[in-house]
Amino acid sequence: MRSRAPKQLVLAFFGEHVVDDDPGPIRASVLIGVLEGAGVAAPATRATLDRLVQTGILARSRSGREILFSLTEHGTAVLREATARVRGPHPFDPQGTGWTLVTFTIPEDQRTLRHRLRSTLTWEGFAPLRDGLWLAPGEVDLASSLEPLRQDLPPDAVVGFHARELTGFPIGQSVRAAWDIETIRREHLAFIETWEDAAATAQASSALTLRTMLVADWLALLRADPRLPREFMDARWPAERSVEVYRRMHERLARASAGEFATLVGDRTAVNRRSAGAGRSSAPSPRRSAAGRSR
Repeated sequence: MRSRAPKQLVLAFFGEHVVDDDPGPIRASVLIGVLEGAGVAAPATRATLDRLVQTGILARSRSGREILFSLTEHGTAVLREATARVRGPHPFDPQGTGWTLVTFTIPEDQRTLRHRLRSTLTWEGFAPLRDGLWLAPGEVDLASSLEPLRQDLPPDAVVGFHARELTGFPIGQSVRAAWDIETIRREHLAFIETWEDAAATAQASSALTLRTMLVADWLALLRADPRLPREFMDARWPAERSVEVYRRMHERLARASAGEFATLVGDRTAVNRRSAGAGRSSAPSPRRSAAGRSR
């Protein structure tokens, strides 16, 4: 089975089933079960959930013996920002023309913030061109991309520019230095090989787990592909095949996985109702209490 990062699986689960529909907090046991189907052991899932709480993506609560997890406002913003590309019609095409350049300065004692900023830039297609200078194809909506980080970024910490290639200064060599195009191709081919085969659904017995695995792989592929202009690719570039494979498999799994998710959420509601009912039935009625006192 292909190895997948637990964090990517958890984010895929919440992005597919929680961020838009708001079903309420999700039981830890549900998340552990879904990820176990994808080959992730329970301790690794628990550790991942703890880290996502620490970074402000998830919030932890408790209901009786159950530990529950829900998206924070920050986590919701992060997933909604990703949704446009995850579900977009042309996820591997540049946004506009030219190039976007970014330079930033984050104090040494704010390493977590620096990591979050680098992660955000990577998701938006940026790669370090040289010390302190990052490059991305097209016209990146930097303001929207950085919105989830806005309250934490120091004033003027990030500076962005939109640029175009100048005659006599071809950018091709810089592009090939910033991105390994053959590695990106291999990522596409690996995704296609995993999900195009009719036997892909044998990777897990649950449609909900399969859909989570599919979207986790899709997120990884979107992060790997910066949406370079087609002039840097050959005629056999596999991005369009990747899109076709993803949409076909996603559609195939959608109904069954949504049904499984609804059942799990319904089970939680049923458990709560049974617990409440048990509490009511165990309490003595006023008549019975009076009878007891009369004896």
